[in-house]
Amino acid sequence: MTLDETRAFMNRVLDHYASDVAGMSAAVVKESGELAGWLGLAVPHFLPEILPSVEVGWRLGERFRGRGYATEGAAAAIGYGFDVIGLDRLVSIFEPANVASGRVMEKLGFEPERDTSDPHTGAPLLVRELTRAQWFAAT
Repeated sequence: MTLDETRAFMNRVLDHYASDVAGMSAAVVKESGELAGWLGLAVPHFLPEILPSVEVGWRLGERFRGRGYATEGAAAAIGYGFDVIGLDRLVSIFEPANVASGRVMEKLGFEPERDTSDPHTGAPLLVRELTRAQWFAAT
């Protein structure tokens, strides 16, 4: 993202912390303290057609990809969503070209829910879902 896009994103995140059931968190590499990106749970306000829902998502810096951080962090967020918040269902959303994120979702047990597009940019999006029952049956 550009600096302006990053600022706008951070302002949206901060606004939603006050009103939503969950919000994204910084992803920090335990061994080094480096900021790798963000991950966690958030309400996907940008895609109203799937609301009400809570999304598990991540965005990691390029040099932090492929190390298992997305899978590990998302699994912890899923557990928190089902165990602590008491959600019955989670979604995860990605652009089809982001094959790596799609693989993480498959690994975590997410199944296709719908194909759609971003209402602001028109970019194609794939929505995947995971229910509490599916998660607990697999873990």
